[in-house]
Amino acid sequence: MIDVFRAVLDAVSQWSIPGLMLLIVLWGRAKGVPMYSAFVTGAKEGFNVAVMIIPYLVAILVVVKVFTASGIFEDIKTVAAWGLSTVGAEEAAEGLELLPLALIRPLSGGGARGVLVEIFDTHGPDSLLGQIASLMMGSTETTFYVIAVYYGAVQVRNSRHTLPACLAADAAGAIAAVLVGLLLFA
Repeated sequence: MIDVFRAVLDAVSQWSIPGLMLLIVLWGRAKGVPMYSAFVTGAKEGFNVAVMIIPYLVAILVVVKVFTASGIFEDIKTVAAWGLSTVGAEEAAEGLELLPLALIRPLSGGGARGVLVEIFDTHGPDSLLGQIASLMMGSTETTFYVIAVYYGAVQVRNSRHTLPACLAADAAGAIAAVLVGLLLFA
């Protein structure tokens, strides 16, 4: 019984995307849309958008590399540990292992994954820090990348309140990840 269910599920999974594409083509044909020319027009527009956002992507990648290579995240962690020890909260210093993840996540998803893997290698994925780091990855966003891509695609030059609002949401997500992680896993 389970083997039959698994076979049906595999068949549905294998044919869902091609079936959806066929459905779109048939729907467009029924509506009288010239499908091939519409596809080519869309692909051309997509290529133009990709070319337009390349400078924004290069800029954000350079910023990420500069911050990562400079060691600023380690310096911030060291200063924060010193501050915690000054006020007598040395036991909270272990939680500072999550600080580089919280700081790099808005800049780079790949960089944040690297920090996450480092936390896993050091403390283990099932450790309290590993579980909180996993929650943090899921509750924050690559803010600068998203702003660069989407605003670059539509040529927005002034993001106004977007960046502060997104960074506030990232901070709230990171704090919530720590609090929920402590509540669930501590």
